[in-house]
Amino acid sequence: MKIKRYFNLENSRKLERVAFGSVHRNLELTFLSLSLNQPEIGEMSSENRSPVPLLYRRHSSDKIMNNLASVSSSLLPAFGTVVGGDSPPLRKYVIAPYDRRYRWWQAFLVVLVIYSAWSSPFELAFKKVATGSLLYVDLAVDLFFATDIIITFFVAYLDKSTYLLVDEHKKIAARYVTHMMFPMDVASTLPFQTIYRILTGKLHRGEVFGFLNLLRLWRLRRVSELFSRLEKDTRFSYFMTRTIKLICVTLFAVHSAGCFYYWIATHHKISKDTWIGSIIENFEDRSIWLGYTYSMYWSIVTLTTVGYGDLHAVNTGEKVFNIFYMLFNIGLTSYLIGNMTNLIVHSAVRTFIMRDSINEILRYASKNRLPEGLKQQMLAHMQLKFKTAELQQEEVLEDLPKAIRSSISQHLFRKTVEKTYLFKGISEDLSRQLVVDLKAEYFPPKVEVILQNEIPTDFYIVVSGALEALTQKNGTEQSSIKLGPMDMFGEIGVFFNIPQPFTVRSKKLSQVVRISHLRFKQLVQPLDDDAKTIMSNFTQYLKDLKKEVREELPFLTELLLDLNIEQTTQVDESENHEALNYSREDREGTPTSVPLNSFPLRVVIHGHHPDDKTADHKRTGKLAHLPDSIEDLLKLAEKKFGKRGTAVLMADGSQVEDLNALRENDHLYIS
Repeated sequence: MKIKRYFNLENSRKLERVAFGSVHRNLELTFLSLSLNQPEIGEMSSENRSPVPLLYRRHSSDKIMNNLASVSSSLLPAFGTVVGGDSPPLRKYVIAPYDRRYRWWQAFLVVLVIYSAWSSPFELAFKKVATGSLLYVDLAVDLFFATDIIITFFVAYLDKSTYLLVDEHKKIAARYVTHMMFPMDVASTLPFQTIYRILTGKLHRGEVFGFLNLLRLWRLRRVSELFSRLEKDTRFSYFMTRTIKLICVTLFAVHSAGCFYYWIATHHKISKDTWIGSIIENFEDRSIWLGYTYSMYWSIVTLTTVGYGDLHAVNTGEKVFNIFYMLFNIGLTSYLIGNMTNLIVHSAVRTFIMRDSINEILRYASKNRLPEGLKQQMLAHMQLKFKTAELQQEEVLEDLPKAIRSSISQHLFRKTVEKTYLFKGISEDLSRQLVVDLKAEYFPPKVEVILQNEIPTDFYIVVSGALEALTQKNGTEQSSIKLGPMDMFGEIGVFFNIPQPFTVRSKKLSQVVRISHLRFKQLVQPLDDDAKTIMSNFTQYLKDLKKEVREELPFLTELLLDLNIEQTTQVDESENHEALNYSREDREGTPTSVPLNSFPLRVVIHGHHPDDKTADHKRTGKLAHLPDSIEDLLKLAEKKFGKRGTAVLMADGSQVEDLNALRENDHLYIS
């Protein structure tokens, strides 16, 4: 039998795939066992430690995704490293770089860095505070950073050549001491003025200590690293993070420039010949905050290029500083404007694309003089496309692995498929495969999903929303069936391979999933039991249709009769090939394809020679299932046309010798 031969071929292919898959899995297990052959915990070297398990060990499973959201792209597990709770811990007295407590410590230091960024230029300009009220605050801050230097000797680091965490104390210490970070961290932490006072017993008010305090600005790298990490963290808005960073850069530039400008005025020989001394006499003896206010005012006015002229450079030194500051402002302003423009344009890109698409539709509709209703449908569909862009399955899942895409589809549509009438009682294997091939679509209100009398290519399942099936009667539309979640439409045309009997239109915003009838046929073909279940469900559905709906389908009685004949004659193979034979006149111009393996190929048989083109013979074509042999085909033709033929010919006159060479929809001539 033809179907049996097909199933034997399919089974042999499946066995080959299973055998190949088994060999592939055995190779994977062998490789995995080799990678797991590691020393005991006490003997574990740093070369076998993956950084990722550290993220899992200190957090519950519910917190893993939140933690991974802020993981730096530089921290990657090595190939072959097993990620899980059984991974060995770090050595004693070694801190994981992504330990929660260490992260909080780093965040606290960032707050102290902000203070250092403000105090270092401020103490250079106003020497009184450096040896007065801020001295003890500086000592406390330096103490925290000195503590961080000690802690750094116990923090594991990532080897960039192997992407493995190194937790050996000697390697950690050697790396830190030989790196530029160590001397700079020490230099920016030492309280030079306090050390000088302890060694000499004198309080030095010279400028050298003010410039040494500027070494604390080295700590600003921590702020840069923080913003770099926040920009990659999906839990925070990139726009807001970037905006705050730009504001901080601007404030630091304004503050530093104002302090340096005041320092220049305090070191000029004649105080009246300075930008501030020409306005305020004896300004050095006045309040510190008065001088700071004037400095910030000048810096902001100059940065914004307003230039009121009330504060201006007087001596040569101030003029030179103004020149360089304004050149710096040109670069800073360009940086700020460029970044803000990029952020704003990036957030509006989708809006520009949508507007261009709508304008193209309007121009197309105007040029081709489309009806107003059709134009409105086009506009509604385009607007809905952009509004639901983040929900479109193909775009979201395009770059994900197949296994993840399959799991997401199972989560979204599995229950919907299993609750539809057509797929009740099918196997779990078929249900899982069907869900993977579903395509999700959205339709705005009052939009046609399928049109009456169009060629069937897909059938649909309603996920949400409401639709209605319409028929044309006496030039008016009449609603036949109301469709809601878990309902199907389009399957009648697909199963019987006839033009769609209904127009289906959405009543409100609706989500549907569709599957191609060709893909459906491929999935069901090797599954006999599921094919019978689906045909039984489909037949019962047709029988349960309302009388008004059945009257709109005049061919339904004949089709149901054919289905019953096909199902009852499956036991008797001699009768299996005669089901669903009816005149070509009733099905002229309709493709013939049924997607279930319970039906063999369909062909159109004619009881005359292909060269005989008489009018009487144009109406004798009969649609029939292809038998398993030429002899059975000749017997079937004799039964249908009342005469015995001797040969089977194609439309071009070539003789058929092997039925396996035939395809769906072929015309055969018995002569």
